[in-house]
Amino acid sequence: LQGLLRPSERRALAQAMLEDVLQVLAGHPRIQRVTLLSDDPAAPLLARQWGLDHWPQSEQGGSGLNEELSRASERLLPAPGGGSEPLLVLHADLPLLSAADITAVLDNQGEGGGLVIGCDHRGTGTNLLAFGRPAMPRFCFGPDSCAQHLAAAAEAGTPARVVHRTGIALDVDEARDLAALLALSPALRGQHTQALLNATPLGRRMSLALASLTPLPPMTRKSRGGFDGRMA
Repeated sequence: LQGLLRPSERRALAQAMLEDVLQVLAGHPRIQRVTLLSDDPAAPLLARQWGLDHWPQSEQGGSGLNEELSRASERLLPAPGGGSEPLLVLHADLPLLSAADITAVLDNQGEGGGLVIGCDHRGTGTNLLAFGRPAMPRFCFGPDSCAQHLAAAAEAGTPARVVHRTGIALDVDEARDLAALLALSPALRGQHTQALLNATPLGRRMSLALASLTPLPPMTRKSRGGFDGRMA
């Protein structure tokens, strides 16, 4: 979005999407704890605002997102023999995420354990993972991560399934992703993203700038741009 939005505008959009994700998780009756994994300077304040835990990525001792997530997951999952509660790992830029999406993922994970992969609309990227300790994945975020997560699960003998849901599929990395978001009914968007897009000069300017683009189906690869936050 660098050619479309100023740095402050990208941050505002990223934070609005993050707060919509946090609102869904904080209000879901089956989510017991939320941890925001981020080095962003605003992360501690947002964590306090939403009553969450905050762990800096740089303190996980890993080199890169996949290793950081692996170390954080080891800390968050119940110890062997200490419980079977699953862990969800999801990205912060999911402005259509709903409580029904989280319920569907938890129901899928609970049916037979294993790994549940929430992919993007193309079926190539990964926007969410759900697993218990026996099914903890080898994190493969990057190009073609959905296929890589499936392959790693097969190699480990872990049952894995992919869920396709609009609220999980649309992450916003590129101008066409934003155009797809703007083309959807306002009722589908989280309230913070909706307020930013519909009630500010920024939203009006984005709409004009994107008018010439043909919205694509929700899709994209993950990037580290904007508010760098993941929920675990």
